Amino acid sequence: MSTTTTPPPGVSAQDLARLAEHWAERPTLRGWFSTVDHKKIGRRYLVTAGFFFVLAGLSALVMRTQLARPEAGVVSPQEYNQLFSMHGTAMIFLFATPMLFGFGNFLVPLMIGARDMAFPRLNAFGYWVFLFAGLFMWASLPFGAAPNNGWFAYAPLSEEQHNPGLHMDVYALGLLFLGISTTAASINFIVTALKLRAPGMSLNRVPLFVWAIVATAFMVIFALPALNADNAMLFLDRRFGTHFFDPSAGGNVLLWQHLFWIFGHPDVYIIVMPALGIVSAVLPAFTRRGVVGYPLIVLSIVSISIISFGVWVHHMFATGLPQLSYSFFSAASTIITIPSGIQIFAWLATMLLGRLVLRVPLLYVIGFVVTFVLGGFTGAMFAVTAFDQQVTDSYFVVAHFHYVLIGGAVFPMLAGIYYWLPKITGRMYHERLGRWAFWLVFAGMHVTFFPMHLYGLFGMPRRVYTYRSEPGWDGWNLVSTVGSYLLAVGLLLVLVGVVHALRRGRPAPPDPWEGDSLEWTTASPPEPYNFPVQPRVHSLHPAWDERTADSVGAGATADRILSDGRRTLITSELDAHPERAVQMPESTLMPLVLAGALLIFFTSMLLAWYPVAAVAALAVVATIAVWLWPPRRPDEELGVAR
Repeated sequence: MSTTTTPPPGVSAQDLARLAEHWAERPTLRGWFSTVDHKKIGRRYLVTAGFFFVLAGLSALVMRTQLARPEAGVVSPQEYNQLFSMHGTAMIFLFATPMLFGFGNFLVPLMIGARDMAFPRLNAFGYWVFLFAGLFMWASLPFGAAPNNGWFAYAPLSEEQHNPGLHMDVYALGLLFLGISTTAASINFIVTALKLRAPGMSLNRVPLFVWAIVATAFMVIFALPALNADNAMLFLDRRFGTHFFDPSAGGNVLLWQHLFWIFGHPDVYIIVMPALGIVSAVLPAFTRRGVVGYPLIVLSIVSISIISFGVWVHHMFATGLPQLSYSFFSAASTIITIPSGIQIFAWLATMLLGRLVLRVPLLYVIGFVVTFVLGGFTGAMFAVTAFDQQVTDSYFVVAHFHYVLIGGAVFPMLAGIYYWLPKITGRMYHERLGRWAFWLVFAGMHVTFFPMHLYGLFGMPRRVYTYRSEPGWDGWNLVSTVGSYLLAVGLLLVLVGVVHALRRGRPAPPDPWEGDSLEWTTASPPEPYNFPVQPRVHSLHPAWDERTADSVGAGATADRILSDGRRTLITSELDAHPERAVQMPESTLMPLVLAGALLIFFTSMLLAWYPVAAVAALAVVATIAVWLWPPRRPDEELGVAR
């Protein structure tokens, strides 16, 4: 239940009742499946991505148990390959980006003063596709048909002659299916942030988290086609006898790597960028000041999103490409550390100049800075071609990768969970339990992955099922396995803390942290319409600004209350001047039906039921036609005075 029971000054009880009537959704089973509310969809993204994270984490524990001692037999080589591949694929594609997009779904409209995403039905469609694609891929594991060639799926090892069965067909089709969701979400974020900002929220007043989400969305739009092309060609090679990656027939095995890493290295920043935005959102509340260097941080976000497309070959320094080309990509790999460093120094300056309030979200931010900087140091080492060629495909790479992604993404995610949990659920978490979880997660992470630097330098290759005891790797592997269980206990305590908050947490006020952005001016959890009055922004920190508070109080006007329908305000792209109000769509089952038709299509293609796939394709086209068919009496747009 929302904490808002009385209308704010300037809003009548009748206006509030009309808003509640227009924006309310039916509390029925049909209503649950047909919702287009961005807050409900955001929560579903968070829960579903968390579920896939648990599955991937359990896979990792099985792998670490297998590697705890030399020549162990916990799982077979075939089972290990499938667990290894699903762990990486799920963590990258089914957890990291969807979890951060879940934060974006819930928070972006609230942070910019909007009442929903720009395309609510597309938003719901993206979630259902994400859910079905994840289940499509994980359902293959019990049948022994899960992907088994790593999350990178290098050709020619992924070709039919070297890898028969459905394993890599599941991979190719699953990622093509999932790519529809990611693309839809990215388009939605871009349009929402450009056109639905509250009046007065010019580009120099946009929250840093929103900047990070929009930059990520643009990166997805440009990076994902390369991965989609790769997977489409792989499926055609395997199923229909084409030869895109077959050198004997004029193909090229390095074509896979080039296309994959043109997506894959920007994807590291696609994962990390929103997490960095979370850090910039959390710090003001616990330092009692705005983040230092706002323009420089925005510039670094934009710079990273551009430079990241020019570093992919540093994943291919051992492939025998011309040495001259290596120098260009080595330079780009070094240069990209500069904008990342700008953000680190800005956050450190913010903490040094502010008054620290040491709560659990800030602990995770500090843990992020320590871990991410260590991962950044080893990342700079990989920019040196000679060093990269020595440690490539060793556990040193695994250590670096996890330091960057756990330190750079998971720690900020956990900070965000604790920070926004009161806003999302309306309940406060248990502080002491949260601190215990932090220290276990922090210690477990470093005990698990720091030794991997050492036995990687000692020569242990990555992607191995077992090893002999003679090289001396067994002791360090045992330490890593103990650390992985410690990390798992810490993450379990995080889950326990969330459940405890939901069941026994004290009710949260609208702004328990004295945050600076607009989401803290709404109820906890927010009403279906988010804001009784769409605010008028006057500064970079609207929740700390009295003029913004006045704009939703006595200064409220009818053109910003918009109680005559399910409407939200459209503003100009640069300066957020009011343009007009538009009617938002009602709840509908169309997104679920379309996603279900796509699930049938991809499942039929996997099982070679091509007639069924053809019927499903027709159903997809028919559903889109029904979705886009204009209503009999289209709603009239309501003009709004500038």
